[in-house]
Amino acid sequence: MTVTTRISSLALFFGILAAPILSHAQGVSPTPQPQATPVTPEQADEVTTERWAVHLQSTFTEQFSPGFPARYSGAQSLPSAANGRETFDATAYLGVRPWAGAEIWYNPEIDQGFGLANSFGVAGFLSGEAYKAGAQDPYFLNARAFFRQTIDLGGELQKLDPDLNQLGSTQTANRLVITAGKFSIVDVFDNNKYAHDPRNDFLNWSVIDMGTFDYAANGWGTTYGASAELYKNDWAFRVGAFNLSAQPNGKNIDPRILGQFELVGELEESHTIWAQPGKLRFLYWLMRGELGTYDQAVALGQATSTTPATGNVRTYKSKDGLGLNLEQQIAEDVGYFLRAGITQGSVEEDAFTDVDKSLQTGFAVMGKRWHRPDDTAGMAFVVNTISHAAKIYFAAGGLGGIIGDGALVNAGPEQIFELYDALPILKYFHVTGDYQLVNHPAYNADRGPVSALALRLHAAF
Repeated sequence: MTVTTRISSLALFFGILAAPILSHAQGVSPTPQPQATPVTPEQADEVTTERWAVHLQSTFTEQFSPGFPARYSGAQSLPSAANGRETFDATAYLGVRPWAGAEIWYNPEIDQGFGLANSFGVAGFLSGEAYKAGAQDPYFLNARAFFRQTIDLGGELQKLDPDLNQLGSTQTANRLVITAGKFSIVDVFDNNKYAHDPRNDFLNWSVIDMGTFDYAANGWGTTYGASAELYKNDWAFRVGAFNLSAQPNGKNIDPRILGQFELVGELEESHTIWAQPGKLRFLYWLMRGELGTYDQAVALGQATSTTPATGNVRTYKSKDGLGLNLEQQIAEDVGYFLRAGITQGSVEEDAFTDVDKSLQTGFAVMGKRWHRPDDTAGMAFVVNTISHAAKIYFAAGGLGGIIGDGALVNAGPEQIFELYDALPILKYFHVTGDYQLVNHPAYNADRGPVSALALRLHAAF
């Protein structure tokens, strides 16, 4: 990426930042973090129900790898020489409430930039701000457009603060929430308050989401579909149906309703341990689509004396996976998280990344302990693995969704460590420093370890 492009991206970022600066000067408060707070009926009567809202966010990320040892490289390897890339995005959140409990949101967005190696080379990729579709120049994107209906079913009254894609209002603890349109599956499923937002917390793909959750998506992480969430006392149950991309890792979504599709279900339990709140989630997903298996790809490659490719053996089949997701507050300013997942290791990935088993764990700490209560620091450890069939496929030179070194002589588990520190400069503006260390990138013991440093600038109001 040229110096001119980096300067242009920064200029766009600070241009977006100028809007919240002007609004703040005129008395408009920056948007708080989303929060459902129990209230009395008298307090609920005083809550203003928003009829419409406009919010903005902008994020600029510069990521740099200083270089690392590598015995060989392939078509989808991280460059072993020192290199850097940047990403930029600016999003408008336009919302309106057509009737009680209903919301319509549209998110136009401007994107620019690439991940390191154009988002190839590490299964737990290094930046959640980098998509599989990159561009040298800024471009326009209809990121999200969806409808949400909340139906109150009784129970404790809660105040819902205004936020991005959330109108301020009240709701009851027991409720039904229906969402339909274009959005990301992980907007609803696999949430974790400590590790889920690449604009505010961790960056690594297999930290912000479950590495094995092959959720239906286009090259920007969104798709068309619908979900329903039922909240009852300490339990929540979510189900959804979504369209797959027209082909694995494609930019376009299959337009047929339930032609190629994914079904997702999640059960959530809320609890208190030693007076500290926590949530435990159980995830299951099943997709049906045109997918290839590693064994068939290798067999065809051997029979034809060609490099195996799953794209040559795709037929309509199923793939599924299971996951466990825990968030647990340990103290008022310390949180712990853990995710573990497994998927069908014989079948290629469709839309996320090349991980068949994954375990992640980590902590998030607020800055109260060092007299900066709005600071947040986090630390995460991840181990990703692939199946024996996948190892044979990559050893024969096959390419996956985002990995493929041309060979895999000495395989090993991909081990990732990430550390970040997010510092608020103003109420609406954060600066984050991030460091990642990856051992056995793309499961290859002959390459790495890889270090990556990132600087993230984020503004939202």
